[in-house]
Amino acid sequence: MRDGESNVLNNVLDQFRRGDPATFDDAFETLFHLHQRTVFGWLMRIVRNPAAAEDLTVETFWRIYRAHARFDPSREFEAWARTIATHAALDWLRTQRSETELLLDVAAPLASDPAISAEIRRKTAAAFSRLPPKLRIAAVLAVVEELPHKEVAAALGVSVTAVKVRVFRALRLLRKDLQRQGITP
Repeated sequence: MRDGESNVLNNVLDQFRRGDPATFDDAFETLFHLHQRTVFGWLMRIVRNPAAAEDLTVETFWRIYRAHARFDPSREFEAWARTIATHAALDWLRTQRSETELLLDVAAPLASDPAISAEIRRKTAAAFSRLPPKLRIAAVLAVVEELPHKEVAAALGVSVTAVKVRVFRALRLLRKDLQRQGITP
């Protein structure tokens, strides 16, 4: 980013944080246009449902709008927005425990292997559905999406160690669940 662009962005972030009625809406709109695709992409990685990701993008920016005074200018706006988006996705996932469409999408990478039957994919998706949302998000982002633990930790607002623990617990629970279903992972 060039110095001029950096100064403009810093000015927009400052106007956003201050919440001055004369400049706040324009600053918010600028940030929305700059970051909406990134937030949507992040949410798609988590919820695996385009309609839900669109709704959650709007919800995320509504939360950002209301929380403007809590924005810390020493942090990157995008990282802060991803954290808020992750919390919105967690809230949504908690209400979607029985939604099998999402869970079949989580198991979609397995579909590329013809040796794995549809029954195994279905059982794997069902096992994912039974994971607590915090463990499910960590496993999807770190294992399925293969994001670095540091990035997952920043988005979840936890330490890298906490991400590793959540992923470990999620995989352990998945193994146990699959073994109960007669599948040896």
